[in-house]
Amino acid sequence: MTVINDVDVQAQKDTTAAVEANPLLGQVSFSVDGAWQGGCRLTAQTGTLTQAGERDESRVAKYTMSSDEPAALLGTDTAVSPAEYLLQALAGCYTVTLASLAAAQGIELKGFRVELEGDVDLRGFLGIDSTVRPGLQQVRVRLHVDAPGTPREQVEELVALVENRSPIRDTLISPVDVVTTLA
Repeated sequence: MTVINDVDVQAQKDTTAAVEANPLLGQVSFSVDGAWQGGCRLTAQTGTLTQAGERDESRVAKYTMSSDEPAALLGTDTAVSPAEYLLQALAGCYTVTLASLAAAQGIELKGFRVELEGDVDLRGFLGIDSTVRPGLQQVRVRLHVDAPGTPREQVEELVALVENRSPIRDTLISPVDVVTTLA
C-alpha cells in the first residue's frame, strides 16, 4: 500500500476507476438536520450520506455543529458563525483536494496552512440597499505549502488544479440551485 500525505494512493485510484466504470457511484448527497435554539443559535447534526441512490449505513458517527453570530452581529457569540463555517468548509475542501491531488502526483507534503477571509456588506442582509448582495462579496485564500524538493512551478500548478477541482470552491463561484420548501 502506497500512502502519501496520509492518503492511500491505491484506494484513490480504485475509487476513480469505480466511478469511471459506474458514474452513478459519483452521485453523492450529504445531509444536515438542524433546530433553532433561540436568537441566532442553531444546533445541527450530520445526517445520512447517500451514494448512487443508496443510503450509506456504514457511517455510524454523527457530528453536532452549533452556530451563532458574534455579539456585534446580533448573536451571543456562543459558537462559530455561519460565515466562519463557510470559510471552514472551503478550507477543509482545499485540504482534501490538495492532499489527495498531491499524493496522486507523488508530491510529498511536509505540511501546509490555509488562511481565509471573507467580506460581507451588512447593508444587503439588513435590507438597507437592495443593490448589495447579502452574501460574501469576496473570499481570499492564502496557502502556505511546504513540499520540499518540489519546484515552485509544480506547486503553483497543483494549486491551480486545487482551484479547478475543489467542490466547495466550485459551489461558491458557480450558481447552484438552492430549493427551499416549507414543511
